[in-house]
Amino acid sequence: MSTRRWHGHDMKRAAALVGCTALVLSLTAATAQAGPGHHHPRDTARQTLPANDGWASHGTGTTGGAAADAEHVYTVSTWAEFRAALAVEGTAPRIIKVKGTVDAVSEGCEAFAAPGYDFDAYLEKYAPETWGRETDLSAEPDDSPEGLRRASAARQDRSIKANVPANTTIIGVGRGAALKGASLQIKDVDNVIVRNLTFESPVDCFPQWDPTDGDRGNWNSEYDSAVVYGSTHVWLDHNTFTDGEHPDSAAPTYFGMLYQQHDGQLDIVKGADHVTASWNVFTEHDKTVLIGNSDSESTAAVDRGHLKTTFHHNLFKNLVERAPRVRFGQVDVYNNHFVASADYAYSFGVGKESAIVAEHNAFTLPTGVGPAKVLKRWNDAPLSAAHNRVNGRTTDLIAAHNAENPDAALRSGAGWTPTLRTKVLPSQAVPFVVDRGAGAGRLR
Repeated sequence: MSTRRWHGHDMKRAAALVGCTALVLSLTAATAQAGPGHHHPRDTARQTLPANDGWASHGTGTTGGAAADAEHVYTVSTWAEFRAALAVEGTAPRIIKVKGTVDAVSEGCEAFAAPGYDFDAYLEKYAPETWGRETDLSAEPDDSPEGLRRASAARQDRSIKANVPANTTIIGVGRGAALKGASLQIKDVDNVIVRNLTFESPVDCFPQWDPTDGDRGNWNSEYDSAVVYGSTHVWLDHNTFTDGEHPDSAAPTYFGMLYQQHDGQLDIVKGADHVTASWNVFTEHDKTVLIGNSDSESTAAVDRGHLKTTFHHNLFKNLVERAPRVRFGQVDVYNNHFVASADYAYSFGVGKESAIVAEHNAFTLPTGVGPAKVLKRWNDAPLSAAHNRVNGRTTDLIAAHNAENPDAALRSGAGWTPTLRTKVLPSQAVPFVVDRGAGAGRLR
């Protein structure tokens, strides 16, 4: 038997490792105790957002349907039951418990097709070699392939969107609750909680070909998994957002372009405000999270001073871009873990009049992908990005970006300091804690 002699530097390294492990374990326990729902440990459906837990805790806070009486507690297992529970009139607090997989497209895309719609006819009519790339399809009549596509798309739109009323909690039961192919619309309401659900991204059955989009044309799709539109006090917690059975990698190519059937996983737009997204997993997607959907002045008039959002303890894994892409909003992004794959484009999109504070995050990037790619400048807007680690090393993300993009340099200093935070972990603890705690089925 060989015996290893322990030198002084070995002892110091071992002590540091033990100390770090103890720190992470203690922080994990502290975060679990201080995390979402510690007010009502026996009934997760009646848990409310804790004080100081991100922007959704501002002012009146976010309680969802916690105060619902027995008549306004629903357990649903089909899309029809889910929509019926949402459609009950009034704004009295309600709780909707989702059991199993609720499929909004259980009958397949064919169920939405308008009479006469034929995809092969669509491809033949609008092939670039015959239609060209100079004219879009907006003037096509109702009886044309594009007109029939529009009619089919309208049928899908009416079928898969679900409007969420004020004072509502939607929560998955157990570990296998899911909404598949649905688009949750949190529109012009206040006080909504969505927790413990797997969202399998809706598939646009009828994407539109736009010959004028870019140099080669493009397929454009609709439907986000969840949209926060003009709403306030929204808490999204312990959910998993994924493309599931329909990844982009399996999509075909038409007219030389990917037949894109996905839009975003989460959009926060049109003056929405005071949103907290915590302990979610966002995975296997392209255009992931959009905050503020346009640079136009008409949009700016609605969005300026709003779109205040917090992202904490989320896992962003194998995404291409927009994690998040921000316009206008004061967005606090802390204690998140970003795990990139080879097709990674960027994480933080710095857009018009945005004010991002990105601190104490961890990034795991593959070989050949450097920290300069984490930030993407779309407009000249300052941000704060301190105490972040890339592949285990503390990294100045702004300096890394500017070193490789001197003609599109970013300015440091978002101009505001977040105060609505729960316990902040050191960035070196983030991968351990977040990877083990984020996502649907892990709600305590």
